[in-house]
Amino acid sequence: MEAVPPNSEREATACSIAGAEEDKEGEVHTAMLWSIQEAVERQTLQIGVSACGATAVVDVLQALGITVAPETADHCVRTRLRRNDSPLPDYLHSRSEAGATHHQLIDGAERASGGQVLGKFFGFHPARRVKLVPWLAHWIRRGAVPVATMNMQRGVAEGEEIPDAWHHQLIFGVGPNAVFMTNPLDVVGEEEVRIRLCSESVLLIRREDVLKRLMPGSPLSLISDQQTDPRWKTLDVEGQVRQMMNEEDHSDEDHPKMTHVMIPAAYSSGVTLFALRNSSVGQELLSAPELPFL
Repeated sequence: MEAVPPNSEREATACSIAGAEEDKEGEVHTAMLWSIQEAVERQTLQIGVSACGATAVVDVLQALGITVAPETADHCVRTRLRRNDSPLPDYLHSRSEAGATHHQLIDGAERASGGQVLGKFFGFHPARRVKLVPWLAHWIRRGAVPVATMNMQRGVAEGEEIPDAWHHQLIFGVGPNAVFMTNPLDVVGEEEVRIRLCSESVLLIRREDVLKRLMPGSPLSLISDQQTDPRWKTLDVEGQVRQMMNEEDHSDEDHPKMTHVMIPAAYSSGVTLFALRNSSVGQELLSAPELPFL
């Protein structure tokens, strides 16, 4: 870890604003931690398999004036991997928690920074009464660094392939109806981001990934029986798999086959705001209330 500049310098770095625009109601709709060119130069590309969370933490710390090696961030976040070579029950269990939750990001940023950085998560599901861009702009201008935890399987346009996972992305700025993110560098419409941010904690597993892991001698009852999370039974994951198997045995062209199995996911959709613990915005975050429900 590199030497960290004094609080005042770090807060000035975190609060660098490319500009701010207000509407007639006084709401700010533009705020940037980095310019687009700075983001191109400074963003961290995915550092490993399922490591989008650790990648986001590297850039969070960088935006707050702290530099850590990607391996350090990944170790502190404790990224979990998919067990691709396991029989189906264990594979599904690994998929439900692969990568990292917002809790792991918060703990990882704190550990990697030696306690200098704190994070607070704001859930967006069930739907909240908040205007996303002005809310993000407020916190970015105060010096906070946002990371979105999104279900990328929501809001997919008809005819497009459904992504295979959730995703953590650092938000380096917002503009009118737009959100600027890294890994990958992208500008996404406000409504599209809102849809991804408001999701139940579930994950769709592709048909081919289910069927190719069905192995003789691996009872499907293990999908639910060994899990403390009751959602495995509520979603009837075992029943979904059996239905998919039945479709293979009794092909019926008049009825479309299941494309996915839905399983519980460890992740919660929303935004985590990070800040220096000893900064004014850090203390403000600690006392900030949850977003109100619609």
